[in-house]
Amino acid sequence: MDILIKVAQLFLAFTILVGLHEFGHFLMARIFKIRVEKFYIFFDPWFSLFKFQYKETEYGIGWLPLGGYVKISGMIDESMDTEQLKQPAQPWEFRSKPAWQRFLVMVAGVIMNILLALVIYCGISYAWGDRYLSNQDAEWGYLFNEKAEGFGFRDGDHIISIDGEEIDQMNLITTRLLITDKDRTVVVDRQGEKIAITLPLAELIEMRRTEQVVDFCTPVIPFKIDSVISEQSLRAGLQRGDQVIALGDLRTTDAPTLSSELRKIKGDTAHLTVLRGKEELALAVPVDTTGMIGIRLTPFPIRTQHYTLLESIPAGIKRCGRTISSYWEQLKLIVQPKTKMYEELGGFIAIGSIFSSEWNWLDFWSKCAFLSIILAVMNILPIPGLDGGHALFTLWEMITGRKLSDKFLEVAQYIGLFILLALLLYANGNDIYRFFIK
Repeated sequence: MDILIKVAQLFLAFTILVGLHEFGHFLMARIFKIRVEKFYIFFDPWFSLFKFQYKETEYGIGWLPLGGYVKISGMIDESMDTEQLKQPAQPWEFRSKPAWQRFLVMVAGVIMNILLALVIYCGISYAWGDRYLSNQDAEWGYLFNEKAEGFGFRDGDHIISIDGEEIDQMNLITTRLLITDKDRTVVVDRQGEKIAITLPLAELIEMRRTEQVVDFCTPVIPFKIDSVISEQSLRAGLQRGDQVIALGDLRTTDAPTLSSELRKIKGDTAHLTVLRGKEELALAVPVDTTGMIGIRLTPFPIRTQHYTLLESIPAGIKRCGRTISSYWEQLKLIVQPKTKMYEELGGFIAIGSIFSSEWNWLDFWSKCAFLSIILAVMNILPIPGLDGGHALFTLWEMITGRKLSDKFLEVAQYIGLFILLALLLYANGNDIYRFFIK
């Protein structure tokens, strides 16, 4: 069932993103009175799942979920239909229109994806706000995995900055560490002392490849009592607001660690050291047969920034801008061999895996907005066969006044399709390798 939910979200997201992207091309073409012969979501080699004709355009859904397309009259595109180009140009054809109109038709899909991401992020800001764990609330610092300890981190360290940039949202810590083409310097507060720790690029690359970043650092969740629900624990002296800082000789403030230790002495008595205000108290508290002491913990605070309808617009724009900037930085790193990020390229399995196994609209729309930005950025790359390649050739014509020949555009299209096919095979090959072999 989990896989079906992921697949359903993936297909719904692709239908929305591809449909609106192609609608951007379609709408701009129709504005300039260019004939659109086909409008398809997904590709339809040999046959389609569904289609109908309305006026001069055939609308349909293909069976191959690798994207979608609009077939514009008089344009060399994915269909590689060059027969019509042998005929005299007609007024309704793409090739008959001024360069600036053809340029706008080409970039309209990318613009539509950016606008979609903006609308989604504005909607998320208004409906849900920004919810995040703040680094400022990690007053007891972090717990680090073995790899992090190898760099020099110690449990309880509080991260202050990465390369001089202060971090507020916890989820940005690992992002800042990994999206880089150079060493990272992290400053931590260790019991009042500022310590700088350098993370070499080669080690960061290895950490990404071995997925040791998953639990690189987790905030210490204090064992702070929100309420006491057991009569025995009340009689033992526990009160709301108490914070357990030790169990026997084990001195720690981390709730998961203490809970695990309590389960080891189920049915016995826990000798706790409790911090009440500034005073430390020693209490003997009975542990039930399930390893519990009859209390509810104070949850780790989740901060929420709420926005009015008007405030959600600049908040959504800002969030969209941050996402575009972050993805562009990742894309630049992929083409740098020393970062080895090209090894982490993924195809449809990787894309599908980002969706939740439970249907959650906030998560779904967040992923839709992110994928819409990916689609926009990837399509604007100056690669023949993509919107960016077509736009580049048209921009050249606008600047020089010289139109590139149909033969050149045809060859460029073949080269672009070969590049895209190679990337597609490589990315999905990585998926298969990671899923079945690695």
